[in-house]
Amino acid sequence: MSRPEKNSTMPRHHILITGASSGIGAALAEYYARPGVHLTLWGRSEERLGKTASAVRAKGASVDIFSIDLTQADEALKALAYTDDQLPIDILILSAGMADIRPHGALAESAETALRMSMVNFATPVAMATEMANRMAARRHGRIALMGSVASFHDLPLATVYSGSKAGLGRFSTALQAAMTPHNVRVCLIAPGFVDTPMSQRLDGEQAFLVPVEKAARKIARSINQGRGVLVFPWVFQLTRLLEMVLPRPIAHRILRRLDVMQHPEHEKTAHQ
Repeated sequence: MSRPEKNSTMPRHHILITGASSGIGAALAEYYARPGVHLTLWGRSEERLGKTASAVRAKGASVDIFSIDLTQADEALKALAYTDDQLPIDILILSAGMADIRPHGALAESAETALRMSMVNFATPVAMATEMANRMAARRHGRIALMGSVASFHDLPLATVYSGSKAGLGRFSTALQAAMTPHNVRVCLIAPGFVDTPMSQRLDGEQAFLVPVEKAARKIARSINQGRGVLVFPWVFQLTRLLEMVLPRPIAHRILRRLDVMQHPEHEKTAHQ
């Protein structure tokens, strides 16, 4: 991994974004890109990261890219520590995520999918956030954002591992927020509904209140910059969350079992940002 690019002056802000090769992560990189900002971009595809990096440089920011598989948590933690040692991270945005629903005809997702998704959506971002929380608390400065999902509020029969892993990440995020607030480290849980990204484009079926990715990036960045604890959008999903809380669980499950969302056949294996 290379040292941060040098401009005529050292960067005023350092932002690390995982999942920056596409979707929300790439849109956030472009949103934050400006002179005086150094962006460290992580993703699986070095080619797609390169495209994001070119867009970032065109806006005057300096950038490093790093291709990494987040199922390898030890490697991710080593890379995170190295990056922060080189140039302290001001904002850590853990945007990378893996989404999958059960294949057609299956009763549940495969064990292999469950393990990979649990690493990418929960175990590795939790480890990274914990590492950075300790470092930022020592500096008494920093922001950490974790990408949850409105799926975490519901018992989704079609996506038990996805909704479960995002639910775990959500509880961790708000618990970390409680621990870090006295140390001037702000933790933000982002819980979006459907956003127009390659991840959502893999799905067949109704995607209510689909949000353009650039609009989503603006909402997320504003929440991070303001130090908000939780962002749920679009607003209608705040209502569905409350509705399921008051419905008897058997009735809620009966409704959720009727959801008709499937992946395009060519994408039924797995994918993540």
